[in-house]
Amino acid sequence: MDKYTCIPCGWVYDPAKGDPENGIAPGTSFDDLPEDWACPICGADKTQFEKE
Repeated sequence: MDKYTCIPCGWVYDPAKGDPENGIAPGTSFDDLPEDWACPICGADKTQFEKE
């Protein structure tokens, strides 16, 4: 699965790790994230991420 980088702050979403602090289990692909999910660092929405 591909990693995605937050353009505004540089945080990387790694599907192998997920975002457990925000209820996203490890193994969740970026495409499967809820539409209302946002960067846990800066709050940017999914449209502000680019594939690595």
